[in-house]
Amino acid sequence: MTQLLHIDASIRKRRNDNPNHDSISKRLAHCFVSTLKENTSIHNYMYRDVGINPPPFTDQDWLGAVFTKKENRTEEQKNKLAVSDKLIDELIQADIVVISTPMYNYGMPAQLKAWFDQIVRINETFSFDLARGDFPLEPILSGKTLVLLTSCGEFGFEAGGVRESMNHLAPHIRTLSKYLGCEQVFEIGSEYQEFADFRHQSSLESAFVKSRELALKLV
Repeated sequence: MTQLLHIDASIRKRRNDNPNHDSISKRLAHCFVSTLKENTSIHNYMYRDVGINPPPFTDQDWLGAVFTKKENRTEEQKNKLAVSDKLIDELIQADIVVISTPMYNYGMPAQLKAWFDQIVRINETFSFDLARGDFPLEPILSGKTLVLLTSCGEFGFEAGGVRESMNHLAPHIRTLSKYLGCEQVFEIGSEYQEFADFRHQSSLESAFVKSRELALKLV
C-alpha cells in the first residue's frame, strides 16, 4: 500500500471564480494524485498546502534547539521544533513525495523553501561527520520517490534550453531531494504560461497526459 505525501506550493488556489487564476501546478498535482488513487490503494494520504499555509521560517532560537541534545532541550525548545518534528514525521512515513510548485523569480516560492528548511535537519534527515572528508553530509532516509510538478511563465529551462542557466527551481529541488530520502525523481512541467498562446496550451495538455501516465507507471 502506498503512503503519499503531497505538498502544494503555489500561492494560488487550485480552483478560482476566474479559471485564468487557477494554479497550474496544483491542477497537475491533482491530476497525478487522482489517477494514482483511482488505480491503487493509498494507505495514508498526507496533504499540505504550504503556499497558502506556510510553515514558519527558521530563526536563531530554532537553530539553537536543533543543536541541543534531545534530552537537554527545554520545553520552549521542544515547542520551537514541534512543527519541524511533525513535518519530518510525515516525510518519514511517505513512500512517494509529490511536490507541485510554480517557478517564482526563477526559483522556488519562499513558502516551499521554508518547508525544506524545516525538514532538512541534522540527525533527523541527514548526518554530519567530518571523518568523511570534504563530503561530511549523508542522507539518513532512503527508498522514496519524488514526483515534481512545475509550472513557469517562460520556457526553455530544460538541459540545453535557452534559459537553462536561469533555472534555479528544479535543480535546487533535485539537490535537496536526496535529503528527503528520494532515490528517484520524476519531473513534469508546463511552460509558456505568460505567453497564453498555442504553445502554452500544448505544453499544458502534454503535462496532464504525462502526469496521468506517470501515476499509472508508479502504481
